[in-house]
Amino acid sequence: MSITVEKTRLGIYFVLVLFILSASAVVFSKSEDSKKGGTPYHIPVPREAMITGLGSANPNPSMGEEAQTFDRLVGTWDAEFSFHRDDGTVYHKKGEIRFGWVMDGTAIQDLWIGYPPEGQKDRSIGTTFRFFDTKLKQWRIVFINPRFNYLVTAQGGREGDRIVLHGVDTDGLPLRWTFSEITSESFHWQGEKSHDGGKTWKIEEDHHMKRRSS
Repeated sequence: MSITVEKTRLGIYFVLVLFILSASAVVFSKSEDSKKGGTPYHIPVPREAMITGLGSANPNPSMGEEAQTFDRLVGTWDAEFSFHRDDGTVYHKKGEIRFGWVMDGTAIQDLWIGYPPEGQKDRSIGTTFRFFDTKLKQWRIVFINPRFNYLVTAQGGREGDRIVLHGVDTDGLPLRWTFSEITSESFHWQGEKSHDGGKTWKIEEDHHMKRRSS
């Protein structure tokens, strides 16, 4: 009887070992697939569910050639921010910008992050959500900075080798945002405002970005 019980126990242990090894192999296989660009093995956490579902690796095929307008900016950029004040002085600040496709690749979003000044803890952060309006044949964008209760909309697209967007600032004055000197490693961004209905423009922000290598 004792021999039979011992054999039964050994059989159970053997089955358990096989189950553990099989489960480990599945996890390892999924992990390797993830490294190779396959579907990652991930058990979503409730607070991460929206973020996990938001991002997309590539633009949606329906975007066509228009995807290239902003796809070349996908990635992380180190930023040298310059803000032109009314008294003629210029305030400089370091930060970064991150671009990525969202919503199944039908829109592109960015994060503008300003590092906290020395002696402070809080960074500044804003985000732009942009999509191509197939009826207007233009990009429409919304920029939000919650800390300053700031929200503006603009629209536009490629003008030669630049991207130019026009909108109205919160004070009712016309604004113009321009991406220029765009290469695979850097680009220039200017934010301007007009006080005479668009006849002349005054630079308020002048930023230079370099792609982060890693």
